[in-house]
Amino acid sequence: MRGRVRFLDTRPLRSSQPFRDLWIGTSVSQLGGQIANVAVLAQVWDLTGSPVGTGAIGLATGLPMVLFGLLGGTLADTVDRRAVVRATTAGQLLAAAGLCAQALTGNRNVLLLLALVAMGTSCSALGAPARRTFPVRLLPGGQVAAGLALTNVSFQAAMLAGPAMAGLIIARWDFPAAYATQAVAMAVSMLAVIRLPAMRPEGADAAGGRRRPERGGWRVVLRRPTLWGSMATDLSATLLAMPIALFPLVNEIRFEGNPQTLGLFLSAVAVGGITAGLLSGTVTRWRRGGLVQLSAAGVWGLALACFGLAGPLWLALGCLAVAGAADTVSVVTRSALVQLETPDAYRGRVSSVEHVIGVAGPELGNFRGGLLASATSASFSLVAGGLAAILAIAAVAATNAPLRACRTPPAAAKPTAPGVADAAAAAG
Repeated sequence: MRGRVRFLDTRPLRSSQPFRDLWIGTSVSQLGGQIANVAVLAQVWDLTGSPVGTGAIGLATGLPMVLFGLLGGTLADTVDRRAVVRATTAGQLLAAAGLCAQALTGNRNVLLLLALVAMGTSCSALGAPARRTFPVRLLPGGQVAAGLALTNVSFQAAMLAGPAMAGLIIARWDFPAAYATQAVAMAVSMLAVIRLPAMRPEGADAAGGRRRPERGGWRVVLRRPTLWGSMATDLSATLLAMPIALFPLVNEIRFEGNPQTLGLFLSAVAVGGITAGLLSGTVTRWRRGGLVQLSAAGVWGLALACFGLAGPLWLALGCLAVAGAADTVSVVTRSALVQLETPDAYRGRVSSVEHVIGVAGPELGNFRGGLLASATSASFSLVAGGLAAILAIAAVAATNAPLRACRTPPAAAKPTAPGVADAAAAAG
């Protein structure tokens, strides 16, 4: 049984209607978000004709993600998490409607466009920590990893399909239609959130009153080896071996700067991720979540080091597909481990820490890779980064026995309920 290859585990969709509603709403909103991302990029370029303008999109999204992500963690551990996600989803819907309106009225002010982007991103980041806690409250413990795998597959599918759909929509109906599609998608997501049960954090009174969080998310993470080890593993992989910033340089040197080849690099990563997601029923049933994450992160580093040396296009794409698959396995197992190992009273703040690391790690990793490549070469940066990531992950594995020994609940475990276990874990 242990060696069988299993396809995507769909038990969460069958066993929990609230999770099914959440998954459908999230999947639709992710697709709409990808369509809107392409529309924003194209419209900013149309308005400015400058890479500085398109680079400003990163500023309008990156800063709100970090600032409001941390604030959202505290908020998620203070009030009803469903209420937080309802309010922030409504804000995202309003921002999407604003984007549609400015496109319909022929807006030529790029600052207005970026302000609406920042508004939508701020609402998304503010609600992200609360939203991350939903699967562990809606699913049996043994199905949490499978639920996260389903969410990851829908995200990877949106990354593949969204840009292509955006191109077709913009070419046929222009920017307003693309933003309208996102607005409709956010409306679907809003309906799904409305149907969810109330999810007050542990420690809130029966009436859903506020409470003061007892300690910050960073402190909780640092006091629990499984949490800091899992996040350090992810940070090691992304900070030391993030390849996307080097794709244009590799494409220019090895493949004559063909734009189709550059697109294939990104597609190969997504294809690997989707493939791993479709076969995730195998890994989500493995209970040694810590070892699975450590192993997958190591494969990520090795695959990118090999990409740095790959000559033929087929080999380069194969390495990237393996890296994408390893990333999906690592993300799913890390997300499940973090949610299951965190006491419910602290899940919002710990989720905000995970969110910040997930946002900052890849961005800093791309910056690091670009700097090293400018001083040496793309191949050296990729190989050195991949090997450095492997060494860092090995160091985490060698020094963190609780992470290596960490086991997720058996499939028959009951849903993670509020109460005794979390309180005991917090006290420890």
